[in-house]
Amino acid sequence: MFYLCTPNCIPNAVENQTIYILAIESSCDDTSAAVLCNDRTLSNVVASQKIHEEYGGVVPELASRAHQQNIVPVVDRALAKANIDKNQLSAIAFTRGPGLLGSLMVGSSFAKSLALGLKVPLIEVHHMQAHILAHFIQEENQEKPTFPFLALTISGGHTQIVMVRDYFDMEVLGETLDDAVGEAFDKSAKLLGLPYPGGPLIDRYAREGNPEAFPFPRPKVDGLNFSFSGLKTSILYFIQRETKKDPDFIEKHLADICASIQHTIIGILMEKLEQAVRETGIKKVAIGGGVSANSGIRATLEKASETAGWQTFIPRFEYCTDNAAMIGIVGYLKYLNHQYSDQHVSPKARFVMG
Repeated sequence: MFYLCTPNCIPNAVENQTIYILAIESSCDDTSAAVLCNDRTLSNVVASQKIHEEYGGVVPELASRAHQQNIVPVVDRALAKANIDKNQLSAIAFTRGPGLLGSLMVGSSFAKSLALGLKVPLIEVHHMQAHILAHFIQEENQEKPTFPFLALTISGGHTQIVMVRDYFDMEVLGETLDDAVGEAFDKSAKLLGLPYPGGPLIDRYAREGNPEAFPFPRPKVDGLNFSFSGLKTSILYFIQRETKKDPDFIEKHLADICASIQHTIIGILMEKLEQAVRETGIKKVAIGGGVSANSGIRATLEKASETAGWQTFIPRFEYCTDNAAMIGIVGYLKYLNHQYSDQHVSPKARFVMG
C-alpha cells in the first residue's frame, strides 16, 4: 500500500502532531541509534567496530557479539542527546534487512522488545530504501529531490540504479551481477597491501595521483547491470606482473595506481548512470550508500550537473555510511501511513527492495 501525495510532499494527515521515532540500524558492523522529531534528526549515534581491521574484513560472528555489547549504550546515548524520554516515543523503527543475519537479529530483537514494552508501533525498514530516502531528512540548505528521480545506491554489499517514483514506489533498473562497488574498492586496496577498510584509503591516495597512469579494462555488461569481478582480477594480474619486474612498484606508484583504479570504477558507474538517464529521460539523480562518501564520485556527479544538465543530490557525509537517521526517516514516513509491523516479523539477510 502506498499513500498518494504531490511530489516531494510529506503526507500531512498528522501535520501538526509531534512524532518521535527511535530508529535502530544493525545490518553490518556499525551499531546505530537515532531519534527523529518528525523529519528532523535530533540525534544520530554510531558505534563502529574496530575489531574487524585485523581480519581484513567483517567477521559476522564478531559483528553480532559487538552489537549485543553496543546496542543498549548506543540507544541510551541517542535518547540522552535528543533530550527525549523513552515514554515520549511514538514508534520504534529498525532495519529488517538486507544484511548479516546475526547482526540484524540483535537490532530487530531489541526493537521488538522495546516496542512491546512501550506499547508503541513497530516499523520495519529496508536498508537500501533507507539510503535513498535519507535525502528527505530535513536539513538546512539541503535540497530534496522531487519525484520521479534516479538513485544510484553504492555500498559494500550493493550497487543498484533505482527509479524512484514515490517514497515507497521504487524499481531496480540495474544492479551488480557479482561484486558490489564497495567490495571492489576494498579488495583492490587489499591487493595493494592497504589495511581494511581500504576504500577510503584508495580515495585518499587517488587525490594525489594520475587517474590515467594505468588503464584498466571496463567490463561489457548488458542493460543497466554492473560487474566488478573482472576488474578485480585485472588489477590482481597487473600487480603481480609489475611487482615481478620491480618489487617496490606499489610503493613507488601507489597514488597513481589508486587514482587509476578509482577513475575506472567511477567510469563504470557513470557510463551506466548516463545510459539510465537516456533511457528514462529523467535528469534528476541522487546517490546513497557508504561509497557515496567517495570524493571522486561526488565530484564527478557534481560536474555532471554542469556538463550534462543533471540535477544532482548528494547527501551529507553522516547520512552516507550506515546510520540510524536514515532508518528513522523511513520509519516516520511509514508511521504517517500506518505501515506497521507485528511482533512476528523476522530479519531477512536477503531482502528484495520493492
